[in-house]
Amino acid sequence: MKSLLLILCFSLGCYAQTNTEVYLFNLTTKNGSYQLSKGENISKNEGYDNQPSFYNDNILLFASTRNNQTDIAKYNIRDKKIDYISNTLNGSEYSPQKIYGQKKVSSIRLDKDGKQLLYSYDFKTGANNVLIEDLVIGYHTWLAKDHLASFVIRGDSSYLVSSNLNNKTNKILDKNIGRSLHRIPNSQLFSYISKVGDSWAVNSMNPETGESKKIINTISKSEDMCWLINGTILMPKGNTIYKFNPKTDQDWSTFKIFENPDLQNITRIATNEIGTLLSLVSEVSSGN
Repeated sequence: MKSLLLILCFSLGCYAQTNTEVYLFNLTTKNGSYQLSKGENISKNEGYDNQPSFYNDNILLFASTRNNQTDIAKYNIRDKKIDYISNTLNGSEYSPQKIYGQKKVSSIRLDKDGKQLLYSYDFKTGANNVLIEDLVIGYHTWLAKDHLASFVIRGDSSYLVSSNLNNKTNKILDKNIGRSLHRIPNSQLFSYISKVGDSWAVNSMNPETGESKKIINTISKSEDMCWLINGTILMPKGNTIYKFNPKTDQDWSTFKIFENPDLQNITRIATNEIGTLLSLVSEVSSGN
């Protein structure tokens, strides 16, 4: 059960103990500035609803608890309807996202016996198979077809690993990282959170050369973020989302402060590829 304990308490922050909801907003620009509107709780479900990512501009994926397990939910934005891709009786799925260039979804599957592997799932049928046999992956992002970067658990440490599925090779790129991994828009790079030292940092990484560069320190002890298409980073903490654009800004500034009592402890955040939608996750307020 060691893997189970690690994923619950080390890499995912004891998610089984939190009641979280997924929200969806429209993201628009006015006079060159982004604005949020029409925020809505789309999960509306007791328990763990988390880790949103956009399959396309009409489908939002997230992990959702039902029947004492966590499955891959797909929310149809136009129809406002939730269906499920997976129904794994001996385990649960987390961190779902579209596989680059395929009509499939990848997700971390945590079986009841503690076995934890990255799987692929057919978007329509849910048919699944293991993608990487020899790594305990907690989080991942697709860089290209058959190429991904992942947060890998080994002992009590986390590693940044680049995997090529074609030749079945895995290369360690860094150590002691956070859970946010994202392709950087309009580049061949991706970003990750470095937790080396007292101050955490958003770093860029060239997956071909292994060259890493610091972009900016994170908001204090925050590690969830996303990229807007114009190169702006959004990072939440508490009831506030902060923004930073490496091309134009010197430091973080406020993007949005929420007054809604159910949006006071925001964690995960995601945008669609064209930058018209934003999803975030918050713990349900104790008053509900």
